[in-house]
Amino acid sequence: MPGTNDVYTVDLFFEGDFAECADPTQPGIKPIQDYLASLPYHPRPNCEASHFYMVNNVNPGFLPDGTVDTKGIGKGSTVPPTNIRTIGESLNDKGISWAYYGGAYNAAVALQHNPGSKDPAVQVGAAYCNICNFESYATAIMGDPVQRAAHIKDATDFFNAVDNGTLPEVSFLKPDALLDGHPASSKEDLFEAMTRKIMDHLTANKELFASTVLFITMDEGGGYYDSGYIQPLDFFGDGPRIPLIAVSPFTRGGHISHTYTDHVSILKFIERNWDLKPLTARSRDNFPNPVADDDNPYVPLNSPAIGDLFDLFHFGHGNQDRDHN
Repeated sequence: MPGTNDVYTVDLFFEGDFAECADPTQPGIKPIQDYLASLPYHPRPNCEASHFYMVNNVNPGFLPDGTVDTKGIGKGSTVPPTNIRTIGESLNDKGISWAYYGGAYNAAVALQHNPGSKDPAVQVGAAYCNICNFESYATAIMGDPVQRAAHIKDATDFFNAVDNGTLPEVSFLKPDALLDGHPASSKEDLFEAMTRKIMDHLTANKELFASTVLFITMDEGGGYYDSGYIQPLDFFGDGPRIPLIAVSPFTRGGHISHTYTDHVSILKFIERNWDLKPLTARSRDNFPNPVADDDNPYVPLNSPAIGDLFDLFHFGHGNQDRDHN
């Protein structure tokens, strides 16, 4: 926008949010395709003809209570519900229990039904992250009342499940925007306090913690961490390096991994641990684990490649079997 160097107009009708990345005649597409082709390992863009791919944050098709956001879809600020497969369906197919715990989710449902409420316990629902709940985009889970009730829960439900020993085999916990450490809405020490609370509850349930792996990770760099080698994976690139910490009786203790990983590595870990197939034929969980050169371990010799995090653990040294939360 005129007079600024960091404020931009936002096109709410998708032109800035989706890319037809298989078509080199579209603006900005060919330079990326040419760059990928110039690399020694020639990563494919992974774009199908006549398909549009989301390249920016767009609101999900489902509102917190599971109704379709027809108003948002009509305005162009919301993407319609999708049938793309998620990790939820993969876990369901194997009979593996799981849940997504979103901070302030219950309040978000209440706020949706009563947007004019002055009750702080309802107003905090504005801090619920709708775009962080990956199932909010998918019909199979969010659009099914039974599946939604079984798998989409509040962060308070996570702590209750830990305390009473009913935590699912796979759990995703996303703090609300006030506690998640995001620079726009939170502070790092608040995220640290939330993480400490999670650890306190887990370690208080010794039987549960004995067979648990907790992955602590961040949404984005936000200026809090260093940069490093960024591996071009496909048209959608990869992002700056961010912290990931694994906490478990099975970790190698003080080990710093030099294996190239990203958020998809958590999916790869789940899929390997519970013997699941990749989500789709084109999803990044199909990439192999990296083969590393000892002199430059961060750069895979077999790019594109993403680790599955198993190098962080000694699963043979513990009092439980191979399957862990």
